[in-house]
Amino acid sequence: MLQIGLIREYKTPPDTRVAFSPDQCQSIQSKYPNIKFTVEPSSNRCFSDDAYKVAGIDMSEDLSHCDILIGIKEVPVDKLIEGKTYFFFSHTKKKQPYNQKLMRAMIQKKICMVDYECLTHADGQRILGFGLFAGVVGAHNGIMSFGKKHELFNLKAAHQCKDMHEMLEQYHSISLPNFKIAVTGSGKVASGIIDVMTRLDIDYIEPEDFRNNQFDYPVYTHLKGTSLYTRKDNGTYSREDFHKNPHEYRCLFNHYLSVTDILMNGIYWDINIARLFEREDIQQTNFKISVIADITCDVNGSVPINIEASKIAAPVYGIDKKTFDKTIPFQNTYNVVDVMAVDNLPNELPRDASMHFGNHLEKYILPELIKIEKSDIIMRATICKNGKLTPSYEYLGDYAYGE
Repeated sequence: MLQIGLIREYKTPPDTRVAFSPDQCQSIQSKYPNIKFTVEPSSNRCFSDDAYKVAGIDMSEDLSHCDILIGIKEVPVDKLIEGKTYFFFSHTKKKQPYNQKLMRAMIQKKICMVDYECLTHADGQRILGFGLFAGVVGAHNGIMSFGKKHELFNLKAAHQCKDMHEMLEQYHSISLPNFKIAVTGSGKVASGIIDVMTRLDIDYIEPEDFRNNQFDYPVYTHLKGTSLYTRKDNGTYSREDFHKNPHEYRCLFNHYLSVTDILMNGIYWDINIARLFEREDIQQTNFKISVIADITCDVNGSVPINIEASKIAAPVYGIDKKTFDKTIPFQNTYNVVDVMAVDNLPNELPRDASMHFGNHLEKYILPELIKIEKSDIIMRATICKNGKLTPSYEYLGDYAYGE
C-alpha cells in the first residue's frame, strides 16, 4: 500500500491551494486500490476538511505513516519529518538565499526532495505548474485595474469570486473601450492571458498593424521571440542563440511604448536579458501605458517600475512618473502608472487552480510514484536524497552543505 499524505500549507499570507481535491482523492483511491490518502487538517485550505471526510478520505494530524508527503509551497524546517519523500515547490534550485536554511535542513534530515519545478518530460518541457492560472488572474487584474483607473467599468477581483466561472460571468455585462493591449511571453502564463483576451472578445492584431494603426474596438498583440528581441550586431533572432547568449540581444518593446494602453507581461526574465524598457522611459511624453500587469512579477526585472510584490487584497500600486515613488493607484491622471505585481496570483482562484494541477499530477506523475525508484521523471526532479545532493544538483553544494 502506497500511503500519500496531503500536508497543510504554512506560508504567510496563507496559501489555500492543495495538490488534490476531495473528489480527485476519492477517484484515485477507486482507480488505484493500492493507494491510500491521508489529509492533514487545515482551516485555510480551499476545500474544507469536511469535504474530504464526506469523500471518505482519512484525516490526521500525524502523517508519519505516509510514504510520500505532498504540498504546494515550502515546508517549514520544524515540520519536516526525517527520512520522508516530499513533493513541493522548494525554490532552492537557484540558490535562493531565503530558503538556504530549508535546503540544509533537508540534507540533515535525509529528506528525499522532489521539486515540482524540475519535473519534466524527456525533452525538458515542464510537466506541472500554475502558470496558466497566473496568466488568467493576472490578465483579469489588468483589465479590472484599467476600468477602475479610468472610471470606465467595474469588475470584481478574482479572489472575490467563488471560482473561475463566477469571475468570467462578469464579462457578459461590461463594455470595453477601444484600448490596445500588449502581451509578452510564450509560455503557460501567456496562454492564460490570451485565454482571457479570447473570452473578452478582444481581437488579436499582428504587431506591425498594432504599431501603425488605430482601431475602434479593443485589440491586443502578442510579442515574443523575433517580435520582441533582436541581436545587437546584425538584427537577427534565433531562439537557441537567444537562450545561450541573451546579453547579445536588445529588446524591441520601445516601439510599442507610444501605442499601448495596457502591458500584460508574461516573459521569463533574468539579469542577462534586456528589460522591456528603462525607468526613465516612463517620463517621456510618448509613454502611453497607464496600467501594467507584471504577471511574472520579477521585482526590478523586465518591468523596472515593479518596485515590490503586492498582495492579493491590494494588488495594485501607483508609480509617480516624475519621482518613481510609490503612490495611490487608480488616479485618473497621466502622471501615474498603475502596476499590478501580485506574486501568488493562482491563489486568487485556488479551487480551479488546484483541480487543474491535480489533474496533471494524476495524469503524469501518479503512475511514476507507483514505480518511483525506476522513474526517470522523478529522478530528474529529485534535488536531494539520503543526506546528499543528487548528481544533477551538485552545483548546489556550497548552498546545501554546512551548518
